[in-house]
Amino acid sequence: MTFDDARTHIDDLAAFVTASPSSYHAAAEAERRLTGAGFTALDERDEWRIAPGGRYVVRRDGSVIAFAVPDAAGPLTPFAIVGAHTDSPGFKLKPKPTTIGAGGWWQLGVEVYGGPLLSSWLDRELELAGRIVTSDGAEHIVRTGPLVRIPQLAIHLDRGANEGFTLDKQRHTAPVWGFGDAESADILAVLAGEAGVSPAEIGGYDVVVADTQPPRVFGAGEQLFASGRLDNLLSTHAGLVAILDAEPTESIAMFAAFDHEEIGSASRSGAAGPFHEEVLNRIAAALGATAEQRSRAFASSLHVSSDVGHSVHPNYAEKHDPANQPMAGSGPILKINGNQRYATDAHGAAAWNAACARAGVPSQEFVSNNQVPCGSTIGPISATRLGIRTVDVGVPILSMHSARELTAVADPWHLSRAMAEVLTA
Repeated sequence: MTFDDARTHIDDLAAFVTASPSSYHAAAEAERRLTGAGFTALDERDEWRIAPGGRYVVRRDGSVIAFAVPDAAGPLTPFAIVGAHTDSPGFKLKPKPTTIGAGGWWQLGVEVYGGPLLSSWLDRELELAGRIVTSDGAEHIVRTGPLVRIPQLAIHLDRGANEGFTLDKQRHTAPVWGFGDAESADILAVLAGEAGVSPAEIGGYDVVVADTQPPRVFGAGEQLFASGRLDNLLSTHAGLVAILDAEPTESIAMFAAFDHEEIGSASRSGAAGPFHEEVLNRIAAALGATAEQRSRAFASSLHVSSDVGHSVHPNYAEKHDPANQPMAGSGPILKINGNQRYATDAHGAAAWNAACARAGVPSQEFVSNNQVPCGSTIGPISATRLGIRTVDVGVPILSMHSARELTAVADPWHLSRAMAEVLTA
């Protein structure tokens, strides 16, 4: 593998991020790519007949599961799974979203979604993206392009701003998007126009705020990559590329990407919901497996949960473990936590390290500083729900949960190659 391979991969990741300002867009883009690669769509409402080849199912809530069945698949065939999530922390449009602020500024009512680094969203040209559902039940995926901005207070009006400031989540995060005649301000009319429907037809909506600055490669030797939504479209894209490249022989290769990880995964389309288990059970049933055989297949399966992790920060090195300091550009990270905030155990670690060795990619470990609380991801949730051995991995980045995050160009490609080795088992 060469740097040219990594650069080709990062350019494709940039295209994927650009096409995916919301989880609904990400699922739609994954569906487009899977269809183009010859995968067959499944409908949850139909009876499934499983034969060798690639298939996928999209739960119309921002989640997608794709799988490739080998020729010799049967009731005892195990699963090799890579998992990720499609959502990112940020802001979501509230009910009654159009407001009029002081001086006649048109503003939006937004709710904080997950745990964004609030200051990073200030003074950026942002867009609205997501879905609206009309009164007839039809779903429309929409995006506005640059439309809104969260303006920061000028330093002349807050002389202590550079000594530290705090944003009130209610008062200080309302975006502006125009000014003038209050009767002309109607953000739902704008979204309806993007969908080609009347505002009166809107029955509901799930709309988020997204950054519009394009992803960019930069730095010495063009080794760095900055983009919005790397957490966790980086892993979603890597898993999608891996499933499209995989040639499974002894396991059913599966790629699963879920919505709502940033708010705990407890939804019908989140990793804590029933979607993943239902798909696994339906595949097993279509292959003629009894409950006993399905349990035996699960016991031989492996789930690689992938989410971004922290690279050692050069300005805050004391926040990291003194011995384990993963560096951007040095390969994917194996996430380890003694309190099972990550699901990695010794067997999972050995399986992941073997996959990296087969792929010829470097690898490194991540563990938190004991004084810094450890985050988590879908790994422990999926392991608890499914009982399948799970290992948590990822790519080291800087500025996690910022509107714009930073990684090394080489690492997403290395992650995808190791994933492909897991799926080709």
